[in-house]
Amino acid sequence: MQVLHDAPLAPLTTFRLGGPATRLVTAETDAEVIAAVRDADDSATPLLVVGGGSNLVIGDKGFEGTALRIATRGVELRGTTLELAAGEVWSDAVARTVEAGLAGIECLAGIPGSAGATPIQNVGAYGQEVSSTITEVVAYDRHAGETVTLANEDCAFSYRHSRFKADPDRYVVLRVRFELEDAGGLSAPVKYAETARALGVEAGDRVPLAEARETVLKLRTGKGMVLDPEDHDTWSAGSFFTNPILTDEQYAVFHARVRERLGDGVEPPAYPAGKGRTKTSAAWLIDKAGFTKGYGTGPARISTKHTLALTNRGGATTEDLLTLAREVVAGVREAFGVTLVNEPVTVGVSL
Repeated sequence: MQVLHDAPLAPLTTFRLGGPATRLVTAETDAEVIAAVRDADDSATPLLVVGGGSNLVIGDKGFEGTALRIATRGVELRGTTLELAAGEVWSDAVARTVEAGLAGIECLAGIPGSAGATPIQNVGAYGQEVSSTITEVVAYDRHAGETVTLANEDCAFSYRHSRFKADPDRYVVLRVRFELEDAGGLSAPVKYAETARALGVEAGDRVPLAEARETVLKLRTGKGMVLDPEDHDTWSAGSFFTNPILTDEQYAVFHARVRERLGDGVEPPAYPAGKGRTKTSAAWLIDKAGFTKGYGTGPARISTKHTLALTNRGGATTEDLLTLAREVVAGVREAFGVTLVNEPVTVGVSL
């Protein structure tokens, strides 16, 4: 277990932003993770758990306490059952399941970060969410002081949310177990319209697994959503805002605002999100509110490839990023009466 003091955290995040931690512990085994958590809890020291850093916005003052970097490794594939250590690189794990001919997470290719973060955020993209394939999450319960195993139904998964995200100070994810599908080398049924169009198939069709993965990687790369150290459009947390889910009443008000601002012939994106609820597109809202690709003049700007990504153009501070984010939130609220919610976790700061 490596321990550093006054350690910079910015290099551990995809934004490359944030001040130092009082203490940075890197744990390479589950036992080391648990020992570091217990040490922090026993001494009443604030604890920040860091995986791949792809969903973190850390304040410029840094973190006063112990930052725990989970660097555990371990991939076990038995038939269609997959178990990943929390520190495993997620994109590598997806590639491995595709090579093994197993379907279920192939459309989650290219998402940065670690396996342990996926249940926390209920990571999803291009028609797939990890909640559809996760069977169990093994975690250290800080309240009980013991390792527990939570079944899928106990994780309270919903859109970009879970029990772990709702109670961030209780659980530290150690391992994640998935049940995948052997469809003879074919993908799960393609659900996302953009993916289906890119593949040249209809929604519900299956395609070769490698083709599905490569297509998603191309789509993500075109939007700056695949990490590239040389491309500042990828110095981001991916989608900075979640897609708003509106009640029928809220949607009616929103729809009226759209027509008032853009004209009677304009229809906003609308997707069913459960009884009495409709999901619309945050990217569409941002663009139609006037925040187009590349918006901004400072070191933090909207990506030139995708309006949903806020980026560090180099030399930005976290405050630069938050200033831009607040401007976008205020602009969308003024234009359409919808309040965007940030997807990344904020540490020491807030919108």
